[in-house]
Amino acid sequence: MKKLVVITSRFPFPLDKGDKLRAYHQIKELAKSMEVHLISVTNSSVPESDKKVLENLCASVTIHKLNKIGLVWSLFKSLFNKKPFQVALFYNKVIHNKISKQIKELNPNHIYCQLIRCAEYVKDEYDIRKTIDFMDVLSKGIERRITSSSFYFKKLLKIEAERLKVYEHIMFEYFDNHSIISLQDQELIYHTKRENITIIPNGIDSDFFKPDANLVKKYTLLFNGNMQYQPNVKSAQYIVEHVLPIVIAKYPEANLLISGTSPTKEVLALASESVTISGWIDDIRDAYNSAHIFIAPMQIGTGLQNKLLEAMAMKMPCVTSKLANNALNATPGNEILIGNSKEEYAQLIINLIENNNMSSEIGKAGQDYVCQNFNWASSVRKLKETMNL
Repeated sequence: MKKLVVITSRFPFPLDKGDKLRAYHQIKELAKSMEVHLISVTNSSVPESDKKVLENLCASVTIHKLNKIGLVWSLFKSLFNKKPFQVALFYNKVIHNKISKQIKELNPNHIYCQLIRCAEYVKDEYDIRKTIDFMDVLSKGIERRITSSSFYFKKLLKIEAERLKVYEHIMFEYFDNHSIISLQDQELIYHTKRENITIIPNGIDSDFFKPDANLVKKYTLLFNGNMQYQPNVKSAQYIVEHVLPIVIAKYPEANLLISGTSPTKEVLALASESVTISGWIDDIRDAYNSAHIFIAPMQIGTGLQNKLLEAMAMKMPCVTSKLANNALNATPGNEILIGNSKEEYAQLIINLIENNNMSSEIGKAGQDYVCQNFNWASSVRKLKETMNL
C-alpha cells in the first residue's frame, strides 16, 4: 500500500473552517486506498476526542503545537525579511527539524501539503514527489480586504498581499504538482504556468446534507460561516445594515439567523429582535433546516463557498453575489439567484417570500446541481490522478 504524508496548518477537525473541511474529506477518501500519515502544525490545542476522529482514518497523526512566544518572535522576524506574515506565523525551526526527521523515517511515496503556510516544512524534500494545494489564492483574498480596512491595517495588508504574490510564485517551483479549488482561483495565481494547476473542487456529502421537512422554519434568512473570517464578518454586516431593513419595511416579521463559529464583537453587535447570533452549532443542518432562504452577499474573499454547497444540498433557495458564484458556476435565475446591490438582494428575497413555487423550484434545481457536480469521491479521484497515486 502506498504511503502518503499530509501536512496541514490547522488540525482538520472540527469542520468549522473551509481548509479544515477540505482536508478532512480529502483524507477520509484518500485513506480508503493508501496509508495516510497526518502532520498538523497548529496554534490551537487539539482535544483528544478530535484527534481520535483522525486517528480512526490515518495510519498516524502527529500534532505540532506552536507556542505563543514563538508566534510573536516569528512575526517580529518577518518584519525584517520578505516572508508573508502568515507563513512566518506557522513556521518554527524546531518543528521543521522534527518533521524532516519523521518524513525520513516514514519514507513516503508522496507528500501532500495544504496551503502555502506549510510549504517551508517540505519544500526541500527533494527526493520525494510533492503536491501543494493552494486551495484558493491567499494573495487575492488579502488584496480584496485592503479597501475596507482601517488606515494602518491597510498598510500591513498591502505589504502582505505583495509578499504573498511573490511567495506563491516562488513556492510553485518547489512542488511537482499543484492543485486549487476553482478555475477562478487558478486564473488569479501569479505564475506563467498557472494553467498547469489542477482544479480540485470541494465536494458535498449529499447523504449527510439532506433537508428535514418536518422541522419548523423559525427564520426567514440564514447566513452561516466562520464568523471571525473577515469576508464573512463583512457579509453579515452588509445583510443586517443594508439588506434586511428593506425586507423588514415590507415584511416586519422577517428575521435572520447568523450561525457559525467564533463570532467577533462586530458580529455579536448585530444582534437584535430581528437578528439572532447563535455561534457554533453542533449539527449545522439544524441551522439550514430552521430557515427559508440562504443569503451570502460575499463582497471579498476567494475560493468555493462551502456554505453555498451545503445550503443548496439542503434544498434552500440561495441568494448570493456574482463573486461567490464565479467558483460555483451555478445558473443564475435557475439554480441560484444573484444580486448586485442591496436593493437587488432585498427584492430577490421578497420575491422568494411571495412566491412559494419559485422558492421550491430554485431550491430543487440548486440541490440537483451541487449533488451532481460536487462529489468528494470524484474530486479526490482527480487529486490521486494528479499525484499519480
